[in-house]
Amino acid sequence: MDALDTGPARGCEVASAVRLRKPRLGFLGVGWIGRNRMEAIAREGCAEIAAIADAHAETCEAASVLAPAAARLASLDALLDHEIDGLVIATPSALHAAQCEAALAHGLAVFCQKPLARTAAETRSVIDAARRANRLLGVDLSYRRTAGMQRIRELVTAGEIGDVYAVDLVFHNAYGPDKPWFRDPVLSGGGCAIDLGIHMIDLALWTLDFPRVASVSSRLHAGGRRLALPSSTVVEDHAVAQIDLAGGAVVRLACSWNLPAGRDAVIEASFHGTRGGAAFRNLNGSFYDFVAERFDGTRAMPLASAPDDWGGRAAVHWARALANGGDFDPEVERLEEVAAVLDAIYER
Repeated sequence: MDALDTGPARGCEVASAVRLRKPRLGFLGVGWIGRNRMEAIAREGCAEIAAIADAHAETCEAASVLAPAAARLASLDALLDHEIDGLVIATPSALHAAQCEAALAHGLAVFCQKPLARTAAETRSVIDAARRANRLLGVDLSYRRTAGMQRIRELVTAGEIGDVYAVDLVFHNAYGPDKPWFRDPVLSGGGCAIDLGIHMIDLALWTLDFPRVASVSSRLHAGGRRLALPSSTVVEDHAVAQIDLAGGAVVRLACSWNLPAGRDAVIEASFHGTRGGAAFRNLNGSFYDFVAERFDGTRAMPLASAPDDWGGRAAVHWARALANGGDFDPEVERLEEVAAVLDAIYER
């Protein structure tokens, strides 16, 4: 299990001495989340921000404030022609797979926003491209890097709450996405399940060390009406799913956009074991502040508390790994299993 990355990047100086220079990174898509990840990597100092590209010139210009020396480019092709070692991708979901494969074929390491691709088949294709190129591939499943989920995974792995037989997952976003492509199934691959549920499904499977999934059932709604599946014209704004695991455990997911939840967001992952339980949840509707607790009967014991500057940790972890060599990491294979669950939720 990866150690929690919270401190300064002391190992980067050693890696830089071996490589003679820090890895040079390009950033494709520097809207809010791309810019946030760029800022996190720049702050840690493990890599040089060498080039920035975005379809919108004003977005590119705003991001360049964080890295004034970086080249401002107009396209993926221009980035590939630039002297870089790795590419951070934060573009619409439909573009991820092709952009990742192009970068990997060019010999670059890649860090991509979730989802890596829209389907399990596309995900498999990107992973295969990374293996062929022997280049590092990372995906921004950022909740894994929270202090709370790191502690819960340690508890589960050590067997301290016994055998986990049930997991409850919730992610309700009271606002929903503000870009039209999110609601186009061709461009997005789906609605709230692939946008929000992917984080929670990944957390459950990762915490339980990726047990085999035996079956998946789901019910999706759009505008309060049940959605016929598979759907090629409408995406869901509310989803519930049950994931039955081969060992007998059950995982239940509920997620939504624009749900009147009385707060900005409800985000929870609860693990119920034969000797206790543990839960990770957001505070006061926050998208950023989380606590984790261990349960013993009616007693609750703290595991982690806010504040916890977790947002850019996955990107920083990838940048550090690139600074230390950047070869293919077989752990990324597990992402196909998450994508297969999503395929089953969408009945495709």
